[in-house]
Amino acid sequence: MNAFIFDMDGVLVDSEPIHSRTKLETLEHFGLFFDERELVHYMGRTTKALFTDVLAASGRPGLQLEELVDYKHALYLDHLRHDDSIQPIQGTRGLLEQLRERAVPTALASSAGQVVIDAVLKKFGLQGYFQSVLSGADLPESKPDPAVYLLSAQRLQTAPADCVVLEDAASGIAAAKAAGMYCIAYRNPSSGCQDLSRADRVVERVTDIDLREL
Repeated sequence: MNAFIFDMDGVLVDSEPIHSRTKLETLEHFGLFFDERELVHYMGRTTKALFTDVLAASGRPGLQLEELVDYKHALYLDHLRHDDSIQPIQGTRGLLEQLRERAVPTALASSAGQVVIDAVLKKFGLQGYFQSVLSGADLPESKPDPAVYLLSAQRLQTAPADCVVLEDAASGIAAAKAAGMYCIAYRNPSSGCQDLSRADRVVERVTDIDLREL
């Protein structure tokens, strides 16, 4: 291992329940039908992916994707800034400290928008741990497309095969494996029933990760 890349939602911060709630609140606000049980298929993917699919099925051509995305992001940022129940995943800060002590280049590669990423890093004081911070929402394709991970490896000046990724969602695991990276899956109870079978290793707790084994 020459570099370590983190997903954010469900890995750094247990924010998936808030994301899910604000997505549903947004769809309800705009009068769009969506079966809540389908949310599991969008975990680890961009908000745009969900809203694009819902809009396509809605028969509401007057509604713009940007309206929904902006409304949802405003709701989420309000929750993030004022809801103290949103906390870092236990063990992630310790893992970041270990990586820093070992001088391992570290990146954050998330499907979330840059404003949300910045808010999470600021809320928990994590800005100084990452040499690269990248939003898949700024790329033509996000997870499960591997671009966000390949570009992160390029920024860290590390070959993809020498990178380790920490993920919690099937789409993120697919992206990491498509990029040719070693992937550890954290089984986060808040991330729904995710298929983690493609990961190279599955852990029940982030504290189970031993860098000496990588």
